[in-house]
Amino acid sequence: MSKNYAEEFRKDLKEFHEMTEKFYQKEINVPEYKKFSGGFGSYAQRGGASSMLRLRFTGGEITKEQLLFLVESIEKYNISLVHLSTCQSVQLHNLSKAQVCALIEESFDHGIITRGGGGNYPRNVMCSPLSGVQKGEFFDVLPYAKEAADYVLGLIHEVKLPRKLKICFSNCGENITHATFRDLGFVATKQGAFDVYSAGGLGREPRMGALVASNVEPSKTLYCIKAMIDTFVTYGNYENRGKARTRFMQETLGTEGYIKAYREKLSHALSEERLELTISIPEITKGDNSQQTNQTLNENKNTIISQKQEGLYALHYHPPGGSPRPEFFRNLYQVILPMEEVVLRVSPDQSLYIINLTASEAAKVLPLIADGAKTLFETSVACIGASICQIGARDSQGLLNACLDKVRKEHFKDGVLPKIHISGCPSSCSGHQIASLGFRGGVKQTPDGPRPAFAVYEMGCELQGAEAFGTELGVMLESQIPEFLVTLGREITSRGITYQEFITHHHDDFLRIVKPFL
Repeated sequence: MSKNYAEEFRKDLKEFHEMTEKFYQKEINVPEYKKFSGGFGSYAQRGGASSMLRLRFTGGEITKEQLLFLVESIEKYNISLVHLSTCQSVQLHNLSKAQVCALIEESFDHGIITRGGGGNYPRNVMCSPLSGVQKGEFFDVLPYAKEAADYVLGLIHEVKLPRKLKICFSNCGENITHATFRDLGFVATKQGAFDVYSAGGLGREPRMGALVASNVEPSKTLYCIKAMIDTFVTYGNYENRGKARTRFMQETLGTEGYIKAYREKLSHALSEERLELTISIPEITKGDNSQQTNQTLNENKNTIISQKQEGLYALHYHPPGGSPRPEFFRNLYQVILPMEEVVLRVSPDQSLYIINLTASEAAKVLPLIADGAKTLFETSVACIGASICQIGARDSQGLLNACLDKVRKEHFKDGVLPKIHISGCPSSCSGHQIASLGFRGGVKQTPDGPRPAFAVYEMGCELQGAEAFGTELGVMLESQIPEFLVTLGREITSRGITYQEFITHHHDDFLRIVKPFL
């Protein structure tokens, strides 16, 4: 960060401590505390007996020094649950009043900002997790994401937004950050510029983003953010919280009207502000051409990724449910400490990438991630769920674990089942609306009364140029979802094809299988 925001926001912590004390003394209720604490990246968990703290890491990047802080915090406070969020932050759960107050102070001491981790603020700025090292990317967008994060932190004390603002950057067509349907998305192009999308989002009444600017020079990134802030403040809904997200401006202004309004604000920013960026992107200099390379690649082809830098690799680790074992962080830190230029990147799909490894270094890290996903299905995504989240309707983590347990016994080939996305409520924190197969928590009425259930979505897609929100097929009892997946997997296995081939070429058969479960 070019500015020491930790010191700027430190004076706010006194009020956080006071309000947290009031909450745990039951002087204020859960909604009152949530309205305040979210702005500090902390929420009370379901039941109000414990708290969580969300640590912001721009683009999900975690340095060794920051990893050491995580390690020491986990051990000092005996933290039992660490969760990688779909917004590339790290959440610490099951914290007491004393722990959350101490941790927020200590995170500031280490330059890790939690301010704006929730509430009506600019959230953690997201970025393609392999930006700068991915083969085929258009260019490294992470330096611009870091400048954007620095800029919006400076607005927290200055601007009152109607709701939260999510900004993201995409380096290629994978669109893993959903840049074409976020509040503000910067999409890299082969010309070395950005196409800018705005006023999109998942959740209730989802909407694709509007293309508000094309071929924007990366140096002008901050002008686009300034225009977004000004547009949101001018046209956003301050009266109705349910209609206050940016996507509803496309409803009130019309898409063309919104584009016109944004471009007017952008024109004004370009003429009145001085926000030009000059960025020098450092080269990664290490490399390795040892004979171990081919063996490592062949034995771990689903885990190790060749970087665009010759002789360097990234390891992909997807812990079940996005929650690595707490001791994993200490073990990882000890192994990578002597390795030059190695950093971590949290991915929006709750994976963790360890990048800039030589082949010999990758071989040393691989044993630490042996419990990670082995198939596409095992990379499935679930929000933290109703056992912890105040607004969750269903236990999405519990359902994911039940599905993994049931499916693993079948030993299906990789690709027979897709990556599924499970959200505990309509907020779509897992991205169930853009999943090829998604589930959203709810209730199903039965002759025996209401029972836990999930709405089923199919044919969603996040890929740039093929973006689509999934179609809701109906509601399935929670208890039947694991059996449905097994039934589906057996049918696809019998045909010797993948789920994607099945859903594309035999869609009627898919509907036939799903129908009895709805």
